[in-house]
Amino acid sequence: MPEEGYARLLGLAPEHLGDDLCRTPTTTIIRLAELTTVHAPWTEMALALARRSRIGALGVWDYLVTSALTPLEGIQDAATYFGTVGDTSTDALHVSENGHQVVISHLNQADMAYEAGSAVSAYALGGCLQRLSDAAQRQLVPLRVTLASETPRRHHSLIDLFGTRAIDFEAPVSSMTFLASDLKSPNPQAQPGLSAVLRKHAEQTLASSVALHDWLDLFRAALVSVHDEGAATLAAAARRLAVSPRTLQRRLNEHGTTWHDELEALRQGHITRLLHRTDLTIDAVAAEGGYGDASALRRAVKRWYGTTPGSLRRSGDPTHGSGPVSSSHRS
Repeated sequence: MPEEGYARLLGLAPEHLGDDLCRTPTTTIIRLAELTTVHAPWTEMALALARRSRIGALGVWDYLVTSALTPLEGIQDAATYFGTVGDTSTDALHVSENGHQVVISHLNQADMAYEAGSAVSAYALGGCLQRLSDAAQRQLVPLRVTLASETPRRHHSLIDLFGTRAIDFEAPVSSMTFLASDLKSPNPQAQPGLSAVLRKHAEQTLASSVALHDWLDLFRAALVSVHDEGAATLAAAARRLAVSPRTLQRRLNEHGTTWHDELEALRQGHITRLLHRTDLTIDAVAAEGGYGDASALRRAVKRWYGTTPGSLRRSGDPTHGSGPVSSSHRS
């Protein structure tokens, strides 16, 4: 693909591609898929993507699959935390048991060209098969594969991808069916307790992620970065975006917000997570949240929620349904 076709797509800047917390927008993924299928059949694109997407390329999601006690438990975790690699507003991974069989389905509701959508679903299933086989330490072969795609003229690439000729097209849903016994066999490389740690990490990643949709999202991603580096100043954020502080303030005004409001919202979210998910003292939360002392933190929490930090902590985290965890267990 010529670079000018994709270089300016939202979310493809090096600082965003290299940051697990920046969520590349679905519109960019769709455009990349559509551009690619202009140069190669969708069947070959799916195989090429799967071969290049080796274990570890998809971060914590890969290890959720490969580190569980069984491949089935791993793919169930992967379905639960699919948001770490996909846009759950358009895509989903479902796992269901039916007697002695397990069906893994990829649902894709994104509005994209037929070839691009077919490639994405075939790649998604092929990537799952790779990781399941890695977990089992042997090549797993589905009993059958169904794809919600028109029958292509040739599909030898898909036979290579799935390791079987039992592939049906024009199905309602793209899926793979396995013998349950294949996915319930013990994972030779499983490490007891590791799955719980990985699930926690996936939750934290999703809670802290920044979806990139427009310029304001790019700014917020930059603000998170400078905040984490301990330099949440207007000048630092402007340098990260390669604009002057004055230009940055003007762009924020154009988007109906201000530097003060954006910094306040970031600190509010950060402080709330610290109170709900750690056992740090109020003084420590104030220091880590960028406040001079506990009194300043109390005033801020009062302004946000009309209560005290202690009362907010005791109320629990409504998005997770659990109280604080020990700070020694934070990643």
